[in-house]
Amino acid sequence: MLRKKIGIFSEKVINALELDIPVGTPIYIADSNIAHMKASHPEDFRKYGGDMESIIANPDYVGKNAADDSIEFAKEYILNGDFVKVAVRISLKSIYYARSLYTLNPNRVRNFIAKGTMKKLDK
Repeated sequence: MLRKKIGIFSEKVINALELDIPVGTPIYIADSNIAHMKASHPEDFRKYGGDMESIIANPDYVGKNAADDSIEFAKEYILNGDFVKVAVRISLKSIYYARSLYTLNPNRVRNFIAKGTMKKLDK
């Protein structure tokens, strides 16, 4: 697999983050991205890797990370209290790739929401 399309940027996400991209811009994943996720956060990937497309399609929160310019899709799993983030970054060839997946500390998420760096999406 060179790359696989796993989602798109919805109008809701684009508007919430004021992104300058067309609705429907694709998001891909490649073998190197999966290898990175498995190596960096193996337990999180084992538990939530299969949910990546769903997290991108239906995030509870979105944000833009100023440090690395990634676009963050986060899902809250009420049952076990986890917030799972999928970070998407643009490549040098202007292609968006899911680069990482991991759980976030719930207190950090609440701080991000309070500061406005993570925005809740209405369903």
